[in-house]
Amino acid sequence: MVCSNLAQRESFIRDYNKNIKLATNNVDIIITQCKIAPTEQQKCLEIPIPTGGLKLLFNSKTVNGSKRIEVSRMSNWDIIISKDATVSDKYAMEEFQNWFEKSTGIHLPLHTDKKQAEGHIYIGRASTLDHSEIDDEGFSVIVEYNQIIITGGGTRGALYGVYQFLEDSLGIRFLTDDHTHVPDSSNLAIPFGNYTYCPPFSFRWSFYRENSENPEFAARRRVNTVTPAEKLGGNVPQQLINHSFHQLVPFSKYGEKHPEYYALVNGSRHTDTNGGGPQLCVTNPEVIQIAAESAIEHLNNHPDQKNISVSQADTENYCHCDNCETINQAEETPMGSQLSFVNSVAKLIKENYPKVKVGTLAYWYTRQVPKTIRPDPNVQVQLCSIECCTLHAIDDPDCEKNRSFCQDMDDWGGVCDDIWIWNYNTNFSCYDLPFPNLRVIAPNIRYFLKNNAKGAFMQANGNGLTGEFSDLRNYIISSLLWNPELDGDDVFEEFIQLHYQSSAKPIRKYLAMIYDNAIQREVHPNCFPSAEEVGLDLEISEKGLSYFNQALELADDDTIRARVEKASICAYKAMILTGEDLEQEKRKKIINHYIGLVEKYNMTHVSEHKLAAEYFAEIKF
Repeated sequence: MVCSNLAQRESFIRDYNKNIKLATNNVDIIITQCKIAPTEQQKCLEIPIPTGGLKLLFNSKTVNGSKRIEVSRMSNWDIIISKDATVSDKYAMEEFQNWFEKSTGIHLPLHTDKKQAEGHIYIGRASTLDHSEIDDEGFSVIVEYNQIIITGGGTRGALYGVYQFLEDSLGIRFLTDDHTHVPDSSNLAIPFGNYTYCPPFSFRWSFYRENSENPEFAARRRVNTVTPAEKLGGNVPQQLINHSFHQLVPFSKYGEKHPEYYALVNGSRHTDTNGGGPQLCVTNPEVIQIAAESAIEHLNNHPDQKNISVSQADTENYCHCDNCETINQAEETPMGSQLSFVNSVAKLIKENYPKVKVGTLAYWYTRQVPKTIRPDPNVQVQLCSIECCTLHAIDDPDCEKNRSFCQDMDDWGGVCDDIWIWNYNTNFSCYDLPFPNLRVIAPNIRYFLKNNAKGAFMQANGNGLTGEFSDLRNYIISSLLWNPELDGDDVFEEFIQLHYQSSAKPIRKYLAMIYDNAIQREVHPNCFPSAEEVGLDLEISEKGLSYFNQALELADDDTIRARVEKASICAYKAMILTGEDLEQEKRKKIINHYIGLVEKYNMTHVSEHKLAAEYFAEIKF
């Protein structure tokens, strides 16, 4: 809600503080300030509280500050089931019913006849409101007199509207797959209002295994890429733009009889299948035809899919034949032959599927825009930031390492109207090592949006559970992908306070120390850094471990203690990597404690390509 004038804001604050008491960490949370949000698209009342700020999102033009629904008087309300309710609508109703009861103590029955209750909740198709103009995942929330209406577009809109309402109006926070913060909202008064929201990113993937293994939790975080489950609205009908040459023209099928289909490297056809290779000879007309036919066959089997990937293997061994080299030299980048190939395949696909987009990666040696070749209108480009510094914001003008990416992003934005982003958010060589990038997640996502990115794949330790602060990172990333206007510091603080509670202060100090130390040492780590490259030494590692010991001392129950222990794995990993000169018995004790924590909290991988159990064999005395 945006309060339209000072008097209204002050009145709202008084009334809200009178009606709501949210207990967190044994303190009462009250509104202390109210301000108008800076943009017309994201109007909201910001409530600075110790948890980072609850945000009530309603349209200011339709809010009456004196009118509200008192939750305590909703005991005779119900939820209306439409006869044509979809599976996802029914699940949205169940989610509303479940979390509303946990927060307020009021059980709202499901009815088909609205005459049975004093007030009604309408969700999805239960409302007669026209939602045809709402985007696929957009929704509208209306609060007035004796009804609350939550309706949405597509298969996920209403469900996402329910989660937004629960967060904004009741203060519920879906923090981790096993921790939902549910405040007592029994004395809350919900102000009248009308709010419509459409997420700016149509493709949102916070790439954590915690999401993929818990799709219900992923839906609550509005990550739309992890499951085809009908009750959750299914996957977004767009696939990740990824390495796909090996799928389109598989070497196992064509390699023996047609080596000319594959990249010429150092005078011979390259046959290495690592990294999804070998690369294709992208100027070979037969390769173009086969790739297009493979893509069309896939689309025939997946008629609802809105895009398909046609992109290079994850290897630098691209084709150097005369035809490919001629194009690349003229275009001053290997992306010349790559994009020419993609355009040719896209033309053939368009004959059968005119509305399907053909996606390709601007990655590594193909990141630069060709001199003259431009993507066809049905081609989308996913720009990859793998070379970037992860400590500084991508658009930080003082970080020389990131300037070339910004230039490439500007250049691609000038020639393509369908840009996606592949961004890197963990240390892929060491999942559990401190990785100081938390402060740049929010500005990076806003930078991508500002430059018209329509989808974002935020890659992290998606193949392994329990990476360094993976719960916190997933919360921040998924929050900002859903609403890039949120303050990243507020989201960070909200999680730290609610999740670690009595132990929050030393955890906060630890994370600040790790980041500030890296800044002071003027390092510029990529997404594969060593301990030294993120600014760690034994002194910093020992100081970091001391913060976790303080946090354990402050933990006032076993649940909080377990959360702190899980988070401390990264501090022990730092000690192992920087403490090679420690006295042997002390080092042995640290290693054994580390192994015990990893096993206890099911950390499956220590890096992208190494299981934790394999690593144990390397470090055990």
